[in-house]
Amino acid sequence: MASEIHMSDPVCLIENINEHLKVNQEALEILSAIMQPVVVVAIVGLYRTGKSYLLNRLSGKNKGFPLGSTVKSHTKGIWMWCVPHPKKPGHTLVLLDTEGLGDIEKGDNENDSWIFSLAILLSSTFVYNSMGTINQQAMDQLHYVTELTDRIKASSSPDNNYVEDSADFVSFFPAFVWALRDFSLELKTDEEPITPDDYLELSLKLRKGADIKSKSFNDPRLCIRKFFPKRKCFIFDRPAWRKNLAHLEQLKEEDLNPDFIEQVAEFCSYILSHSNVKTLSGGITVNGPRLESLVLTYVSAISSGDLPCIENAVLALAQIENSAAVQKAIAHYDQQMGQKVQLPMETLQELLDLHRDSEREAIEVFIRSSFKDVDHLFQKELAAQLDKKRDDFCEQNRKASSDRCSALLQDIFSPLEEEVKEGIYSKPGGYRLFIHKLQDLKKKFYEEPNKGIQAEEMLQMYLQSKESMTDAILQTDQTLTTKEKEIEVERVKAESAQASAKMLEEMQRKNEQMMEQKERSYQEHVKQLTEKMERDRAQLLQEQETTLALKLQEQERLLKEGFENESRRMQNEIQILRNAMKNVFFPLSRRCTIS
Repeated sequence: MASEIHMSDPVCLIENINEHLKVNQEALEILSAIMQPVVVVAIVGLYRTGKSYLLNRLSGKNKGFPLGSTVKSHTKGIWMWCVPHPKKPGHTLVLLDTEGLGDIEKGDNENDSWIFSLAILLSSTFVYNSMGTINQQAMDQLHYVTELTDRIKASSSPDNNYVEDSADFVSFFPAFVWALRDFSLELKTDEEPITPDDYLELSLKLRKGADIKSKSFNDPRLCIRKFFPKRKCFIFDRPAWRKNLAHLEQLKEEDLNPDFIEQVAEFCSYILSHSNVKTLSGGITVNGPRLESLVLTYVSAISSGDLPCIENAVLALAQIENSAAVQKAIAHYDQQMGQKVQLPMETLQELLDLHRDSEREAIEVFIRSSFKDVDHLFQKELAAQLDKKRDDFCEQNRKASSDRCSALLQDIFSPLEEEVKEGIYSKPGGYRLFIHKLQDLKKKFYEEPNKGIQAEEMLQMYLQSKESMTDAILQTDQTLTTKEKEIEVERVKAESAQASAKMLEEMQRKNEQMMEQKERSYQEHVKQLTEKMERDRAQLLQEQETTLALKLQEQERLLKEGFENESRRMQNEIQILRNAMKNVFFPLSRRCTIS
């Protein structure tokens, strides 16, 4: 397991060949080796606006992502650079540089829309990079945000509508950062200084009116406000004289605008300090392999003509991870049992106790590693495999005991059999000598250690197999009367029947122990599943409460601005979210079954 990834240069993650998206295998192999949580920062914007420079600075390097110096887009597709996170030990920073939007070589915006959507789907912080001020032209260039509900599905359910999808988007969309390059305005309103964040909020104010022009003005602003309630703005002066911009990465710090240097440092500090780990619904932390799975699922959907679906991506990832979680749990069980079990065990209960302890730990391993186990299918699979493992160990224990007892019986009783063959007991009084010797050997057998659970059964089977030999010695003993022989035959029969009854009783007791163990196993699965569901429910409620608070805040802003229709639409989304929160409180007993 790689602890840290040190990439010397970025690699292409998603190739864009003739406007067809294709995942690069080399990049996937890099992601598959990153077991740390990932913080994913993606930057999107028009070509030739300096996106790559900001990412290079985030990586702590001057060079890395290529800086184009022509009017053509230099970056094609989506490029990736994974570096150790400079402010979060044990985390990996994944930087995604996207192909410049509006490339003059493209015939339409379809491809750009998919690049834009993928950047949102994959990132935990989404940086939109543009030149100049936030005016209507800048908003028009950000028209991709108005197409998100046409490009992304939150749920695979055909019953989900636009409002429901929009309500879900906030919970998994990244934080939004607008980077304004070559910004020349003085940040003031009514002669009072304002912050870049204030400037962004003022720029997102809606215009009253129901005409087409007002709708065109309001749509991108509404989408940004609805989908990205957590947003931030940074402004940047021009970095250097125009003639030097083509060689920006080669310029020394003293050749750059001091204000620009300070602004870049502030931007990097914020992004590195405030960008969260990429998570999925339910607080599931994304690492390299999980990000790899998301990339594959989303690009596959786009390539096949479908819309990328968040729910499907998570379920596809869950299938992979839950299957691995089952194998991981079984491997842990095998390891624990291999270390603890010494066959044959003296009693079945000893073996079942070891199984129960190892099973409990295995379930814990599965619970920690699994998520979104719909209908508990994988936990049921784990339960079935653990049951089989238990039964296999019981069979191995039975066989080991049988083999041990067979060897002991052979060693202990073979001398007696040789004496019988030599006729030592074929004489008057021989039967009593034989029985006395037989009792001594039985006592010796009982005193031998480590015989296991088959000791009594194997002894009785041996004695039953030698009944004809015993009877022959009895019948040839001239010192016994016919009556004494009949009494002895009955005594042997009674002893045999008593032994059979004892074995039957022991078998019933073992069956009861097995049934008790099966019930305990079931209860352990239910117990740990219930605890996990409680944790997941608490996490989901926390997420939903955070989303609800953001939506209520945005609704309040709309009301203050006098946009009642938009506020009512937001209220619909809020109601959908509240209904979803109510569903979280369904009794666990209705959903928690492993049978």
